[in-house]
Amino acid sequence: MADTTIIQVEAALVGEDYALTGPSEIVISGGLIEAVRPLSAPTMDGPRLLAIPALSDAHNHARPLSSTSFGCGGKPLETWLPQLAVMPSVDPYTAAAASFARSLRGGVTSIMVHLTRAMGLTPLTEEAREIARAAHDVGVSIGFAISMRDRNPLIYGDHAEVLNGLDPSERDLVIHTWLRPLPLVGEQMALVDAVANAVSDMPGHIDVQYGPTGVQWCSEELLEAIARGSEQTGRRIHMHLLETRPQRVWADSAYPDGIVSFLDKIGLLSPRLTLAHCVWAQPDELALIAAAGARIAVNASSNLHLYSGIAPVPAMLAAGVSVAMGLDGCALDEDDDALREMRLFHLLNHAPGFGDGGSGDSGLTRQTALRAACSVGRAGLGLGKGGVLAAGLPADILLLDMVALDRDALMPVDPTDYLFARAGQAHIVEAYSKGQQVLAGGTVLGVDLPALETSLRAAYRAGLPAKAPLVAAWPKIEAAIGSFYRGCC
Repeated sequence: MADTTIIQVEAALVGEDYALTGPSEIVISGGLIEAVRPLSAPTMDGPRLLAIPALSDAHNHARPLSSTSFGCGGKPLETWLPQLAVMPSVDPYTAAAASFARSLRGGVTSIMVHLTRAMGLTPLTEEAREIARAAHDVGVSIGFAISMRDRNPLIYGDHAEVLNGLDPSERDLVIHTWLRPLPLVGEQMALVDAVANAVSDMPGHIDVQYGPTGVQWCSEELLEAIARGSEQTGRRIHMHLLETRPQRVWADSAYPDGIVSFLDKIGLLSPRLTLAHCVWAQPDELALIAAAGARIAVNASSNLHLYSGIAPVPAMLAAGVSVAMGLDGCALDEDDDALREMRLFHLLNHAPGFGDGGSGDSGLTRQTALRAACSVGRAGLGLGKGGVLAAGLPADILLLDMVALDRDALMPVDPTDYLFARAGQAHIVEAYSKGQQVLAGGTVLGVDLPALETSLRAAYRAGLPAKAPLVAAWPKIEAAIGSFYRGCC
């Protein structure tokens, strides 16, 4: 018989509507919620607790440490992304375990990992096994999309426009760092199969996916191959789309009949597809995405940090798109705090003033914010139903400190008000993933996060001297890239 765990709480958000209940008893057995039962009052000793579903991060890259620590902060994606090359490779297990542990500490028990920069110290099949091992040790479930790209490695256009403004040594550095030949389409498709086979015997949930980095980075041949492969195998696809204004300008030039129409024509749009960002998507494009059953992972803080804009979430919802919330490894304070991210996500996208003004469109309500943060993204990770406190669903649960949330204790206040006004990772007392306790007292149980981060910092300090030529040349390279995009849009 499966072990049974009983959690008593003062309040809980239960069911698909995330309705607030009073004192409740949550019964966990076999990794599932067996029952959520009302109580007259909690009878167990301990802190006053609010139970909510654990969050699901619908778009991330599992980066080991903040890119700002490498001088990459405060710039648009088009210069931020190539500057990530200054980060040395480090041990993949340590890198992934630290990232996953921070996500868990921030309230997330399932994470979509788009591996856009492998460490490359071992074959990717071996690195993938180390990442899967890290996820299992931390206690999180992951989707795992393998980066796929074969065009525009540095800018969206002719790289001569950047190279011509550099001296010979700088040109050689650019060619060696970003412009080396990329694998052929068949090789990239085979690699995804190889990674899936390599991790098939690993414990825990790891759903290997096609990970085209974006339409501006993938040839039509590659995108068509991915669409066929997904249809034939059922494998999911995770891809960036229309994240920035330069990407919008490029897409309109390259595909005058519409980039989303092209994706629909080749069969890439389907319920197996998750699109990250879509900040610059237009209403007709949102309608196509919704009709195909694809979902969009919106990353509010990342879009703000990279000056990409604010995604049109109310328009997405009005079009019928399934909207999920992602952190993209870049929460507002670069601390992977998913509860704070959910608050920002809600505040940015709720209808102004008193609501819809009779239009029927209230933007992002608390319920749709919770659904986006806890439930919708799970489908893109191959996890199925969940993100809800209800019998028969996975026991992915956060327990929040009600005393700390209600810090002034002046009068009875709906705990949901506190959740959407001030809740953050510091309020998380415990977390359960598939019924197993994975966080206690705010501390991750499966790995030693402080030790992992100390090890990473030491490894990066040891590796950075080898990056000195790139660091020295970067200001001139960055200026050349910026000049190109200022001319384009």
